[in-house]
Amino acid sequence: MTITDEKFLRIRISRREDFAPDLWMIRVHAAAEFKFIPGQYATLGIEHEGKRIERPYSIVSSPSESEIEFFFELVPEGALTPRLHKLQVGSELFMRKLPKGRFTLDTESGRKHHLLVSTVTGVAPFVSFIRTLAEDWREGRFDGSHQLYLLNGASRPWEFGYKEELTRFSAELPWFKYVPTVSRPWDHADWPGEIGRADDILRKYADQWQLGPTNTTAYLCGHPDMIANSKAILKRRGFLDRTAIKEEIYWIPPK
Repeated sequence: MTITDEKFLRIRISRREDFAPDLWMIRVHAAAEFKFIPGQYATLGIEHEGKRIERPYSIVSSPSESEIEFFFELVPEGALTPRLHKLQVGSELFMRKLPKGRFTLDTESGRKHHLLVSTVTGVAPFVSFIRTLAEDWREGRFDGSHQLYLLNGASRPWEFGYKEELTRFSAELPWFKYVPTVSRPWDHADWPGEIGRADDILRKYADQWQLGPTNTTAYLCGHPDMIANSKAILKRRGFLDRTAIKEEIYWIPPK
């Protein structure tokens, strides 16, 4: 690797896990300290034919973890993920030294309920939220006064990279609820959980959990159609304050 710019860190893959042929996670060791806030993203890249190819990716891990974790979906025509998909444990890539993003937990507005809505890899920043708060809860730094509710949508059950971990957290943590939902149930008759897209079940669970514009901040992350639909639903429910809905769009669909 010939990256020498002072803006970049050299990182090495220490672990890889494939959830499906087009979905995988990696954990990396950084060559220097990398400080971030849960919900932020890192810019990863490789050097190819003398050029840097970079893209932003939400961080899955908690800031207290010794490694940094990412969750990817292969985009066959993409500039970077096909190359990242080929990398294995021991492979090197680079990462910008500074994290970015304001998709962080709202602790300033006074709204103590947090509705998290995601599709597939869009769950990444929410896993970071939960891991961080779970550790703070265990160590007495978080009193459980903020309540988090996660709707996690996917087409098929194997696209939930973190379902087991999040289900366990939901059972253990009184301030966290988790609902995975599958939008193609006809392919999976044995799926025991919720059915429909994440935005399809948003109204049902917002009602069930009594989440409204005065007590809740909503966070939307993943597919742009899910984000657009969820925003429209929330606005009809009175979420008109511009600070009440946060969004992280993973790509812009072609027109």
